[in-house]
Amino acid sequence: MTTTPGPLTRPLTQQGIRRRNLSLVLHAVAAHGPLSRATVAGRVGLTRAAVSSLVDELIRTGLLIELGREQSGTVGRPGSALALAPNGPVGIGAEVGVDHLTVCAVDLHGKVRARATVEGSNRGREAEPVLKELTELLRQVTDAVKAEGLRPAGTAVAVPGLVARDTHTVVRAPNLGWTDVDVSEFLPYGPLLSVDNEANLGALAELWLGGDPAPQDFVHVSVEIGIGAAVVIEGRLLRGTHGYAGELGHVPVRPEGPPCPCGGRGCLEQYAGEEAVLRAAGLTAGTRPVDLLATRAAEGDPAVRRALRAAGSALGVALAGAVNLLDPQAIVLGGALSRLAPWLLPSLERELTRRTTESARPTLTVSRLGSDGPLLGAAHSVVRAVLDDPAAYGH
Repeated sequence: MTTTPGPLTRPLTQQGIRRRNLSLVLHAVAAHGPLSRATVAGRVGLTRAAVSSLVDELIRTGLLIELGREQSGTVGRPGSALALAPNGPVGIGAEVGVDHLTVCAVDLHGKVRARATVEGSNRGREAEPVLKELTELLRQVTDAVKAEGLRPAGTAVAVPGLVARDTHTVVRAPNLGWTDVDVSEFLPYGPLLSVDNEANLGALAELWLGGDPAPQDFVHVSVEIGIGAAVVIEGRLLRGTHGYAGELGHVPVRPEGPPCPCGGRGCLEQYAGEEAVLRAAGLTAGTRPVDLLATRAAEGDPAVRRALRAAGSALGVALAGAVNLLDPQAIVLGGALSRLAPWLLPSLERELTRRTTESARPTLTVSRLGSDGPLLGAAHSVVRAVLDDPAAYGH
């Protein structure tokens, strides 16, 4: 199956066409397998002879295996069922959080094969010791999957800050205290494919894993210590000119409000961030502040519920601007919001109702991925890289 290139698109070379067709076949088996060659040909719109040649290459490179004869019940000779190789590539995802470090490995089926986490505050720590600690977690997870015969294809890292587009450089991460940190200088373990903002990777996880069907136009909001957002339009992440799109936490909701670490005043984070809610509720941060807030709210603590209502209102003010500007199909609440949504949503919805047109009001949903969204988005971004260009990741 071929497509006509647009006016600004260069025609594919023969090698480029073959790489794309290898991707079509691998995607089909990953999404719907086990499948016979004939079934794959029908799904991707290529001839059986072409698919047979592509399948042979994917088998030689260790990405597909043949399971034996398929008992499909259809007329004619059954074909061999194709499946993803059990010892194929895995994507390594890593997350630098303000209060944790986590690494996981995901195989081409989307199954998490290994995971390692260290809890502890990273606020104010220099990048080098934090990333050395992350390197040790990467080593643990990589060793674990190699022991199972799996092959790490690369690493993607989620960070709570601005990342310069098409680089590994964290330009600013206020809640970590990092400025102009090139992650690749301190993370030498294995091929580093990408570094990205945690909200961006959370949104991609929602797009790839969040539901069937997943919305194609949505704003994904993630709240932990800070507040991040990402915008997906027609199934593609909106990055902006410099890669900084989605800084919802630093949208001013009260311009004369308290100062923010970003240098502004009255930013959303000062009213709806984790620390702001704890402060408003009269609580001190522990090792699991979201669990504390959720438990107290469920028990009916009036101060906690009042703080969460105020946070929801502030979120609604900021999101109303995004809705009026972007007209998204949905707003997806992830991160800590997935635990605190029952007490945030009513006031958030009230603000959206007050400030947006009814006909353009998006649906509000809570991510089923919760706080794992950025980590899974990182790992799956590597998996997608393999599926999109299998020729680069064979034996």
